[in-house]
Amino acid sequence: MLEVALRHRFGAFTLDASFSAPAGVTVLFGRSGSGKTSVVNAVAGLLRPDAGRIAVDGRLVLDTAQGLDVPVHRRGIGYVFQEARLFPHMTVAQNLRYGGWVRRRRVDPGAVVEMLGIGPLLERRPAALSGGERQRVAIGRALLAEPKALLMDEPLAALDEARKADILPYIERLRDAAMPILYVTHSVTEMARLATTVVVLEGGRVLRAGPAGDVLSDPQAVPVMGLREAGAVIAARVAAHEADGLTRLDSVAGPLWLPRVEAAVGAVLRVRIAAQDVILSRSRPEGLSALNVLGGVVSAVRTGEGPGALVRIDLGGEFLLARVTRRSAAALGLEAGVSVHAVVKSVAVAQGDIGFG
Repeated sequence: MLEVALRHRFGAFTLDASFSAPAGVTVLFGRSGSGKTSVVNAVAGLLRPDAGRIAVDGRLVLDTAQGLDVPVHRRGIGYVFQEARLFPHMTVAQNLRYGGWVRRRRVDPGAVVEMLGIGPLLERRPAALSGGERQRVAIGRALLAEPKALLMDEPLAALDEARKADILPYIERLRDAAMPILYVTHSVTEMARLATTVVVLEGGRVLRAGPAGDVLSDPQAVPVMGLREAGAVIAARVAAHEADGLTRLDSVAGPLWLPRVEAAVGAVLRVRIAAQDVILSRSRPEGLSALNVLGGVVSAVRTGEGPGALVRIDLGGEFLLARVTRRSAAALGLEAGVSVHAVVKSVAVAQGDIGFG
């Protein structure tokens, strides 16, 4: 567990944020200038806040009230930056060994090398690696320092979409590590794929924090994420790969058919469904080309000053978010407690919005 409480003034901007990050991936999300990088720098010890308290696995590394400020190299925290920052004169194997040397231990890198798929790269130097390969090596070096927590500040920001797609599965594997990972991003796709916990920052303050499924489906958090990016994540298990090229997933609300998903039968997936791709009906629709009809109950409706409305649907413990017009919401009588059917086109879910759970 990583516990953070910070207050720091930067001219006219004040960072005042408190949250807890359990084991798994906690995504710090917000617009540029919301304070995300300042938070991770304070956790790492690169920024001393005006006031604050930070504990890693129950051990205090900062408590300004007591005058406690543990040096960076003694905090036991790994940091992966936007740029890999590998030693250019060292091979991949030597860069990895450096991570173990920092801890003054002889650490067998085999498990880390296998997890990150960097075995074939061990004898290369950083200049001979792609951006995604360099980032995987940087992650491996940080892990071999045996951190109690791992900080990742927009590690995919410098990569193109193809390289991001290559590295996301490896970061997904890190969720199983028994340590908190604080991950900074302004990408809703990355957040939906990776987060177990989400902390939304707005103007230096925590707007919303909690389990990823709850926060992503919360209409109150949408203004920060952006209407076009709004959407929720549901869990589903691969049930079958059909002969016509579709994959059938079993979700809490019923079957979900998507274009073939490259995952084994039985695999648990996270599926992000954009709010603008959800159509609502009070009765179960018939004669549609859309294959996915999920039954649920409206739990919240949020209207703004414009013509739109955001509707949160409880599928039975998991949530969808639908973006409709205020006119449609009124015509359907949408309010908390109303039963609805959510219609989702199979082809509306992109492959990049499907990750492993």
